[in-house]
Amino acid sequence: MSNRIELEAVVPDDLGGDRLDQVAARLFPDYSRSRLQAWIKKGELQVDGQQRRPRDKVSPGAVLLINAELEREVGWQPQEIELDIIYEDASILVLNKPAGLVVHPAAGHPDGTLVNALLAHAPELAQLPRGGIVHRLDMDTSGIMVVARTLAAHNHLVEQLQTRTVKREYCAVCIGAMTGGGTIDEPMGRHPKQRKKMAVLAAGGKPAITHYRIARRFGHHTQITVNLETGRTHQIRVHMAHRHYPLIGDPVYGGRPRIPKGAPGILIDALRGFRRQALHAQALGLTHPQTGERMQFECPLPEDMIGLLAVLQQEDPPIARDTTLY
Repeated sequence: MSNRIELEAVVPDDLGGDRLDQVAARLFPDYSRSRLQAWIKKGELQVDGQQRRPRDKVSPGAVLLINAELEREVGWQPQEIELDIIYEDASILVLNKPAGLVVHPAAGHPDGTLVNALLAHAPELAQLPRGGIVHRLDMDTSGIMVVARTLAAHNHLVEQLQTRTVKREYCAVCIGAMTGGGTIDEPMGRHPKQRKKMAVLAAGGKPAITHYRIARRFGHHTQITVNLETGRTHQIRVHMAHRHYPLIGDPVYGGRPRIPKGAPGILIDALRGFRRQALHAQALGLTHPQTGERMQFECPLPEDMIGLLAVLQQEDPPIARDTTLY
C-alpha cells in the first residue's frame, strides 16, 4: 500500500546556501532524511521544477516541490516495547511516553524508540510520515502524545498544530521562586554558536509563545503550568531559562544544580539526583480527525516528579514575607 503526496515549500533567507537535503529536512520535518534524499535522487523532490543532487546548494526563495509515493519507511523495524496507551481507535492513538524514550530513530538512536514500539503495535504506521508521529517530546520529557493511524488523520492533525487549535499543557518545576505567571513571546532558532542548542534570537527566529502560571510556589523553586501557543524545539526549556527560571535537572539549559544555602541533605540529594528536565506533558486537547469531536486527554505525573515535588513541599517551604507596615 502507498499514498501519493504533494508538498511545496519556499526556502527562507536563513537557509539559503545550505545543502538541498539539509534544507529539505528543515522544511519537511515529518519525513526522515533518508526518505527525502531518496526522493531527491529519484527526481520526486525538485527545486524550481528541476532535479538536483542532495549536496547541491539552494538559494533563498527557491521552491521545493515533492510529488512522491509515500511507501514503507525502510530501515525502521518493529520492536516489542511496552506502550502506555491512554486511548486508541482507527484514526488516532494517544499514549503516555516515559522519560528516557527517544521518539523516532536518528543518529545515535537507531532503534529502541517510540516509533519502533508503534510499528510492532500497529504495522500500518510504517506507511505514514515518521511512523504517524505528528509532534514530539524530548527524550527526557515525559507525558502525553497523539499519533496518527491514517494519512488523512495525519494531515488533519498537522493542520490543527499549524493553526494552533491543539491545546498542550505541561507541568514544569523551575529553579527560583516566581512572583506570578505570564507570557513569553520571544522568537527562537538555532543557537548561533552551539548548533545543537536552541536559543532566543534577536533577529531571524521563528515565533515562539509560551503561557505559564504558578501552580505551587516553594522557597526557592516553583511548579508551573505551561500552555504552548507554538511548538518550537525545546521551547519551554529555552523560554524559562531565558527568564532566569531554568527547569530543575535540565542538562542543556539549566547549568549546574543550584542548591539553596542551608538546604537539608534530603533536598540536596533530590536536586542533585533529578537528572532530567522536570517537564511533563500532562494534558492534550484536539479535534478528532474523523468525527470532528473535541477531545481532551490527561496524563498523571510520573513517579520521579511526584517524588521531587514531595521533597520540595517538605524541605523547601515558601519563605514568609514581612508585610509589616512602618
